[in-house]
Amino acid sequence: HGMVHNVMYTGVLLKDVLAEAGLKPGAKWLQVEGADSAGMNRSLPVAKALEDSILAFRMNGEALRNEQGYPLRLVVPGWEGNLWVKWLRRIEAGDQPWNAREETSKYTDLMADGRSRRFTFIMDAKSIVTNPSPEAPLRHKGRNVLSGLAWSGRGRVTRVDVTLDGGRNWREARIDGLVLDRSLTRFYVDFDWQGRELMIQSRAHDSSGYLQPTKDELRKVRGVNSIYHNNGIQTWLVRSTGEVENVEIS
Repeated sequence: HGMVHNVMYTGVLLKDVLAEAGLKPGAKWLQVEGADSAGMNRSLPVAKALEDSILAFRMNGEALRNEQGYPLRLVVPGWEGNLWVKWLRRIEAGDQPWNAREETSKYTDLMADGRSRRFTFIMDAKSIVTNPSPEAPLRHKGRNVLSGLAWSGRGRVTRVDVTLDGGRNWREARIDGLVLDRSLTRFYVDFDWQGRELMIQSRAHDSSGYLQPTKDELRKVRGVNSIYHNNGIQTWLVRSTGEVENVEIS
């Protein structure tokens, strides 16, 4: 059993299957292959496969549905979802990565000096306010509850800060419910709204000591071509009507 993103997966540990198959000591990478025609194969380091990866066949007590990868999918805790190969049909072992289409032309970030960041698997800490948001406008004045989700692939979410004025003032959000390793964590802020414009942001802290960066801070480190691993702070502008839109604060 593995609890990931507050979804309960049932399966077998990949390390047990690899041991049964006779994985050779020289193996450093696995190619995990799905049956989908898009060819979303991935290279997975053997070290991660042996640490905690799961071959899952049930989710929340029922067999995987077709869209979740029936009959078998890979679960890679803390790592990006594009590695969680669905409709898993084959695993091949080797001594180097396969450089599959979707891990070379995609999920690779070109840096300003011409080098590329590749095989960047771990989910960096991120948070997002889900209410209010473009899909969830403010509908009444007075007492409201802001809510959102935070996560980190490097451990637990230890704290979430929220600002209603574009970063001038921050307050610590209330974290309710389960706080699990490498899992979604819910946060809340009670606030009073009388129709003024708001500029809402959230930032997550995790147990490794990491603080979610602004988009500007991220660009200083990653340059302007880094689009696949954007964990920068998201900004919502709340209009006086309660409507919400995506904006960027420079």
